[in-house]
Amino acid sequence: MEDDRELAEAKAVAMRWNTPLGEAHAERLLERLGMPEAGSVLDLGCGWGELLIRAVGSTPSGSTTGVGVDTYPGDIARARRAAAERGLGDRVRFVEASAVGWGASADRVICIGSSHIWGGSEAALAALAQNVSPGGRLLFGDGFWKRDPSPAAVEIFGEAVVDLGGLVRLAHASGWDVVHLSEADQHEWDDFESTWRLGRHRWLAEHRSDARATALRETLRTSLLEYLDVYRGVLGFAYLVLQC
Repeated sequence: MEDDRELAEAKAVAMRWNTPLGEAHAERLLERLGMPEAGSVLDLGCGWGELLIRAVGSTPSGSTTGVGVDTYPGDIARARRAAAERGLGDRVRFVEASAVGWGASADRVICIGSSHIWGGSEAALAALAQNVSPGGRLLFGDGFWKRDPSPAAVEIFGEAVVDLGGLVRLAHASGWDVVHLSEADQHEWDDFESTWRLGRHRWLAEHRSDARATALRETLRTSLLEYLDVYRGVLGFAYLVLQC
C-alpha cells in the first residue's frame, strides 16, 4: 500500500509538516534558532520544506537564502511549488539528493526527524557539525523515550532510541551546547497522528469502490491502534537548538 504513489500523496496532502509540531511551537523554534538578517539556511531531510520556507521568509531584508535537500521527488516538487507561491522561489532552492555527505555548510541548519538516514541520533549529531558554519546554530528534532518502551515499541523504532537525557548527552559528546530544548506535547502528537491519516480518509471517502479501499481502511485502523496501544505517551519528540 505505501508504495502506491497516489496513496502516498493522499497521506501527505493534509499535513503541514511531517513532525508533531504546532504553529506556536514552530514560531518559538525559529525565534530561538535566531535567523540572521543576511545569511544562509540549510534543511537536510527537508520534506515539503515548510519550516525552511518560513525561516527564510521571516527575514524581510531579502538577503537570507535557503537550500532544502531530500531524496523524495514528490516532496521536492511540493516544496518548490510552496516557495514559488509565497514569492520565495528565488531565495529558496530545493535539491533532490541525499543529505548524507552533503558538503556545503550554512549559518543555520535544520534537521528534523531525519537522524535515521545517518544511522541514528549519535551519528547524525556528529555529521551535522560539519554542516554548520562557525558561530552558527542547528535545529535538531529527534525521537526519544518518555517512558520505558515495550518490546513492540522497540521493534518499531529501533534500539538506538534513547531517553531525553541520553539525547542531550549525545549532543554534548559531539561538541554541541544546548541553547534551547522543548518537546512535542500530547496535543501536537495527537494532531500529527490524526493529520497523518486524514488525507487517506478523504481519499477513502472519494474512492469507496476502489480495489485498494478495503486494505487501506484496515491499514488506517491498525496504525491508529498501534499508536494508542504501543507508543502514545511512550515515544517523545524533542527539538534542540544547538551551537558549537
